[in-house]
Amino acid sequence: MQTNIAQDILDTIDGAEANRILRSCVHCGFCTATCPTYQELGDELDGPRGRIYLIKDMLEGGEVSEKTQQHLDKCLSCRACETTCPSGVEYAHLAEIGKNMVEEKVGRSWSQSVLRWLLRKILPNAPIFAAFMAVGRVFRPVLPQILQQKIPKAKKVVAYPQQQHARQILLIEGCVQPTMSPEIDVATAHVLDKLGIETWRTQQAQCCGAVENHLHAKEAGLQRIRANIDAWLPFVDDGAEAIISTASACALEIKEYAYLLRNDAEYAEKAAIISAKAKDIVEVLSAENLSDFHITTPKRIAFHAPCTLQHGQKLNGSVEGVLSSLNYTLLPVQDGHLCCGSAGTYSILQPELSQTLRDNKLRSLSKDTPEIIATANIGCLHHMQAGTDIPVQHWIMLLQADG
Repeated sequence: MQTNIAQDILDTIDGAEANRILRSCVHCGFCTATCPTYQELGDELDGPRGRIYLIKDMLEGGEVSEKTQQHLDKCLSCRACETTCPSGVEYAHLAEIGKNMVEEKVGRSWSQSVLRWLLRKILPNAPIFAAFMAVGRVFRPVLPQILQQKIPKAKKVVAYPQQQHARQILLIEGCVQPTMSPEIDVATAHVLDKLGIETWRTQQAQCCGAVENHLHAKEAGLQRIRANIDAWLPFVDDGAEAIISTASACALEIKEYAYLLRNDAEYAEKAAIISAKAKDIVEVLSAENLSDFHITTPKRIAFHAPCTLQHGQKLNGSVEGVLSSLNYTLLPVQDGHLCCGSAGTYSILQPELSQTLRDNKLRSLSKDTPEIIATANIGCLHHMQAGTDIPVQHWIMLLQADG
């Protein structure tokens, strides 16, 4: 694709990067076939190719309006288009640049600005989020159903294992998961303990930076990432063989640290070390001998591969392989490449479209009457559970079932 971007924009880091990505696009349109929003809405501007042209036009001095912003806002950043693209267009990186530029040029209404500010202040801050969730649980019976669905009941969990091992892994607990589903990380620690791997924790829940990055607070996100790097590097120096997250979205974000800080003279090398150590939990378990996990009552499972797992980390089929090896029956899922509509804060900011995508996904997952729907990301888990009576679990819990 030819571009004609003004030199003053090309001289910026984001301008040069956007130009590089735009020039790799050949306008073939393969991406539209796998874009959830284009499939649902049928508007070229609500698909990757159309959004690419909107961003290109903006960079070349074209008109930017609220309609431009609305089309970019509807993008899930699911990266399904990247999986399909024969030219390797880094659409997600381009979309983030475009969204940030539109944010500066168009702005937001007062109500939308306040909502996004609250999301940035509450979600990444684990103690504040936990406090809000505690209040919500108290008043849950009298809240509207749509809010009740977003407030899971508190769960009791067993203690983390205390045994020391020669091998160690650093587990990043995230910001919302310790409050919403603390059992996931505890189960993970017990699974690793059984494999002779000790779980190290930072003793504080930490946001990976994705919330602020995706809500156009780029500098705040980068500052959080730098703080994470400073907190995690000592564990790497002490021998942690990997940095893992059980939330596929967080694992992807940590793998992106090297890219996000590539131009930071002080942190580029440190970020590269962290990204090289970052792994999704399935990458660790896929390399281990799981023969000691005797699942005596395997169930029929429909697995939803989060976009951050299959399109972002390119680990499609990995969880299914582990579960199949443990004798679970994996049911076929039509249109498994499509997003469930959770997408971080998307379900809050685009509720109607998000719910439509969720309902579509649940119809596909429920088609063959699974006993359990499994997934690999906290957001997808609770988003889907709000729309079905079938239990939705993190797949790591299946190793704890009776193993």
